[in-house]
Amino acid sequence: MSADAAAPAPYFVALGEGRYRPTEQASGAWQPGEMHFAPLGGLLTHAIERHRMERHAGEAAPLLLARMGFDILGFLALEETSVRVETRRPGRTIELTEATASIAGRDVAVARAWHSVAVETARVEGGAAAPLPAPQNSQRAEFGTDWGGGYVHSVDFRECGGRAPGRNRAWQRTEHALVEGEPVAPIARWIGLIDGANGVAVREQPGEWMFPNLDLTIHLHRQPVGEWVGFDTTVTFGPTGQGITATALHDERGHVGHAAQTLTVRPAPR
Repeated sequence: MSADAAAPAPYFVALGEGRYRPTEQASGAWQPGEMHFAPLGGLLTHAIERHRMERHAGEAAPLLLARMGFDILGFLALEETSVRVETRRPGRTIELTEATASIAGRDVAVARAWHSVAVETARVEGGAAAPLPAPQNSQRAEFGTDWGGGYVHSVDFRECGGRAPGRNRAWQRTEHALVEGEPVAPIARWIGLIDGANGVAVREQPGEWMFPNLDLTIHLHRQPVGEWVGFDTTVTFGPTGQGITATALHDERGHVGHAAQTLTVRPAPR
């Protein structure tokens, strides 16, 4: 068997002209026929990075990702997905780019990325959270025990210890390519794992309660490196159906930023 034949299936296959076919590896956890938002978030990031690379080819001063905000507009069917991208606020020092995913002619998710110019600020660096134990020193765990769908079974999941309802510290990485057929920036692969935060520290079992997220917002104070995403996650449920998943994000070098997800909490249907 060739190396290509043995490679894990990608999450998406590029079809050209901004169209992508999701594979079973991208399937979601809440219901059959659904796409998990984690790889879709990675795909939208990929589309934004490709768009920006084409716009800024040959420019010396890079703009670095500072914030990525995603809003989920509706059901994410595991079907061919089209992505369109536009620059909403061009600039030399800051830039806003927007990408929209549509399925069967309906917009299902939108991403808005702020990039800012790279400046030397190491002499005033400070305020980062303490690093997590290294993934190599963390315990392998079954991320998919409480969940269905192909995505949650596609990641390498390791826990740092101290799991409690609504609280956990863990690492994730994947051997699956985000997109087959197009070069993908490392930041897109990295962000393509972050939506999994909502399943890292479950407060109630998914078979008893549903708590899908409506959005995902990521703030970075430095650019992540490597293939591991570290999660220091707390989940809070309120008394009237709202909730929040809040995560300090890490790579193997330490703290890189924060992520937050708005949850809609309700009993699972019987």
